[in-house]
Amino acid sequence: MKSNLILLGFFLLGLALGGSDLVPTAIVESDLGNYLLYLLLFLVGLSVGNDRDTIRGFRQLSPRLLALPFLTIIGSMCGGVVAALLLGQSLYEMLSVSQGLAYYSLSSILITEKLGITLGAIALFSNVFRELLTLLLAPLLVKYLGPLAPIAAGGATTMDVTLPAILNASGKEYLVPAIYHGFVCDFSVPILVTLFIELALG
Repeated sequence: MKSNLILLGFFLLGLALGGSDLVPTAIVESDLGNYLLYLLLFLVGLSVGNDRDTIRGFRQLSPRLLALPFLTIIGSMCGGVVAALLLGQSLYEMLSVSQGLAYYSLSSILITEKLGITLGAIALFSNVFRELLTLLLAPLLVKYLGPLAPIAAGGATTMDVTLPAILNASGKEYLVPAIYHGFVCDFSVPILVTLFIELALG
């Protein structure tokens, strides 16, 4: 929870500085954010690639578990479509929000930068709520929907923040599936959020 508050604090600090004249325009309009994103993806890949046991575990996953993160992504897209229809909002904007997959510290920044602070705030809070609901409701999800439900609900966070809650509710045997699921979702966020942002901008 502490790390979540720190991330939220930095996001709010960035919003405050972006709305002031304290940061030079050259920095705000530069491609620095993209380069930091590339570095982040490189570090995630480096971390997973360096863990031999995790890679070995990935290779032993059943086809059903291999498909899980892709089904999570599709399910989140369906949620974005429903949100667009119910709220009367742009389809691509809602899809960009839905593909945050609880990775709010990245998706909200990308969306704020391109689509504005209002949609960025919606992305931030919807993805924060997704993470919090997974942490709080993991036992109920397992009880009524099965052991894979909290993994799907956790999105990109199942390799870190929500992992303890998932293991506690689903069982330790779901460690590798949860890490694999989080890794795939984590990697998909910058790609899909950026794609739907570009489609929203036309």
